[in-house]
Amino acid sequence: MKKISFTIVIALALASCVSTKSTLKNVDNNAPIPRISAQNTFIITEMSQDKRYGYEKDYPINVFYNNTANDTLNSVRFIRALAGPKGEKISYTKLESCCPFPTKTSGMGAGFLDVYELKWEGQKKPIQLYLNIYERGYLLAPVGLSIKK
Repeated sequence: MKKISFTIVIALALASCVSTKSTLKNVDNNAPIPRISAQNTFIITEMSQDKRYGYEKDYPINVFYNNTANDTLNSVRFIRALAGPKGEKISYTKLESCCPFPTKTSGMGAGFLDVYELKWEGQKKPIQLYLNIYERGYLLAPVGLSIKK
């Protein structure tokens, strides 16, 4: 009985945290599935012009993992395709998952954004990017970064 009650409490808590309407602004299920390089990174060819892209939770980078066994695989493929503003090598750390939102691609009906910290040599302050593994969108290099050569 306690197990059932606990499950109901958890389900209600999750449901109350997730709005029924998504606030994500850049989801595009018609975006092409990204090509993958020989180095197992996404092939990114364009730069974002939107300073919010990736830097704000309502404008995450949508890397959609589509049936991979490793849910961080596409996030890593994306980040490894990037470089610092002058081509510097980037190191990264996943900080947390946050910001629940409704999605049809999750068995729970909700998804979370992953927050990654990016650093490179000569940088004054690390940056944080929001990545979304549940939705698809066009993959662009965020403002302030470059595409790895």
